[in-house]
Amino acid sequence: MLALSRKKNEAIVINNNIEVTILEIKGEQVKLGISAPKEVPVYRKEVYLQIQESNKNAMSIDADALSKLFKA
Repeated sequence: MLALSRKKNEAIVINNNIEVTILEIKGEQVKLGISAPKEVPVYRKEVYLQIQESNKNAMSIDADALSKLFKA
């Protein structure tokens, strides 16, 4: 992991097309601004993990249940 120090209104650039800017600092909370191309998904980690879990559950559908679905 790369750890960087930044102040308000300072930024970092990732892969030439993603910019992360420090917008605001209040106590222990930091507000980030992220500029990225539309095709690059940006999620909070807890949301990303929920999406991954949902995808995992969707992939584990029982073959019999899937067969019944298409016979209906």
